[in-house]
Amino acid sequence: MRYALLLHYPEMTADDMGPDAWAEGMREFDEYAKALDDAGVLVSAEVLQPSAVTTTVTAPDGALRVQDGPFADTTEQLGGTFVIEVDDLDAAIAWAGKAPSVGWGAIEVRPSATHFRDGAWTPFAS
Repeated sequence: MRYALLLHYPEMTADDMGPDAWAEGMREFDEYAKALDDAGVLVSAEVLQPSAVTTTVTAPDGALRVQDGPFADTTEQLGGTFVIEVDDLDAAIAWAGKAPSVGWGAIEVRPSATHFRDGAWTPFAS
């Protein structure tokens, strides 16, 4: 099964945290990504830029609307993702529990439904 680990946490800059805490956080996420990779379960990992540079696109009435900033006004933002391929939900939860941000934010564990490869959508077995 493939799962997306969606990391939600308060946005902070290096100035907010201080250089030592920022470096420690970067080190912890580097170790986490390497542990996933070494275990052979990492499909991809992304660190997202701050929500201030987000553009949200909607078309509720058919007319395209482009909005600067995130759609939701919240103190927690989607800060990054890890896509992993593991045997089951229990294994995905175990990996989510090891993410450095689990102590200060939520980790959404969401199974993938389909993926696009070689020109076609392919469903994952459920």
